[in-house]
Amino acid sequence: MNTLRVTSLPEERVVNLLGLYEHLHQNPELAFQEFETAKTLSERLTGLGLTVRTGVGGTGIVALLANGGGPTVVLRADMDALPIQEDTGLAYASARTTPGGTGIMHACGHDVHMVAMLGAVEVLSTNRPDWTGNLVVVFQPAEEIGAGARAMIEDGLFDLVPTPNVILGQHVGNRPARTVSNTAGPAMAAADSLRVTINGRGAHGSRPEASIDPILIASSIVTKLQSIVAREISPADAAVVTVGSFHSGSKENIIPSTAEIKINLRSLNPAVRRRLLAAVKRIVVAECSAAGTDTAPVIESIGEFPCLVNDIVSTKRTVAALRAGLGDTSVTEMPAIMISEDFGIFGTTASVPSFSWFIGSVEPRRFAAAFADDAVDRSIPANHSAGFAPIPRRTITTGIDALLLAFSAWSGPAAKTS
Repeated sequence: MNTLRVTSLPEERVVNLLGLYEHLHQNPELAFQEFETAKTLSERLTGLGLTVRTGVGGTGIVALLANGGGPTVVLRADMDALPIQEDTGLAYASARTTPGGTGIMHACGHDVHMVAMLGAVEVLSTNRPDWTGNLVVVFQPAEEIGAGARAMIEDGLFDLVPTPNVILGQHVGNRPARTVSNTAGPAMAAADSLRVTINGRGAHGSRPEASIDPILIASSIVTKLQSIVAREISPADAAVVTVGSFHSGSKENIIPSTAEIKINLRSLNPAVRRRLLAAVKRIVVAECSAAGTDTAPVIESIGEFPCLVNDIVSTKRTVAALRAGLGDTSVTEMPAIMISEDFGIFGTTASVPSFSWFIGSVEPRRFAAAFADDAVDRSIPANHSAGFAPIPRRTITTGIDALLLAFSAWSGPAAKTS
């Protein structure tokens, strides 16, 4: 099985995949709106001989390639894009916009994920004598809003396929191309998004004494929230508190009656997560009480991602296959990061091990020069940036090989011939 690599594909098929990548990059779709994307992917999967089920969890796809008795391996890729105006200068840059005029862009590499998955499936489907078992392919919608995995599960995903032995996935990042990075155990942060509405009392700007100023209260809350990580979380624990949105008022001489802030919390263990949530509630309530508001603030959850925890045993087993195929120097360990993903929900729900890794996307010499100057964050656009632009061929072919090698660690042996 280890002989199955991207080199198993004729050059014209690789070129075809690169063309598909440019098409998907030019035509991104937001969460739960991946209709054209899903149509394109499902047609390709059907053409490769898979049994395809569409519309799972909205726009999700589940496909099965049964190849004799053996383990069931799930490979997952996500499909949605982000509301970002692209600024890469690429010839195939997205020009799509939302009805409100906001740009739409594959700024997180989901186009890479989809094409690498199709490449791996094409190799496996055309080389069936070299492995046995069940290949389950999941193309997931709405990862960016943390809702797609749950939607597919609630729509009966695991009733549609054999019981998995393992669930595998990968994510592109701004690291050197042709490298794979992995983390055993907690790998990506839990994230909680909150909307806080402060109810004050409006008044004329000339009569502040008649008001309970929600902007002032909200400003105090924003400042105080920054003390949580500094003074309530151990330096040994990772945590982030971000206020990313602050809206209030309409005119400079009117004190408004309400203010709204949106808060994002990130953590790597449940105890820290609980402490963050409790601290936010305590600070918001206390600041409003101190200001004498007549109506209590409203704190609403508007989104959450669980911590992505890579199963230790499956990580070790899969990484061994990656090292054997790509070489020790191309497979490295990395610390947990505070970015979030909903991939882990699949394994948790199915009660099976799961493992997700990162593939690099930056021209290696460029990365090395930026790293030497301590300028990676300044000079190399990362995920969710308007300038995020993986180098296509080396990134995608690495993604294909990584999926094939990971699959090989779990699939059955080649079929016996008489």
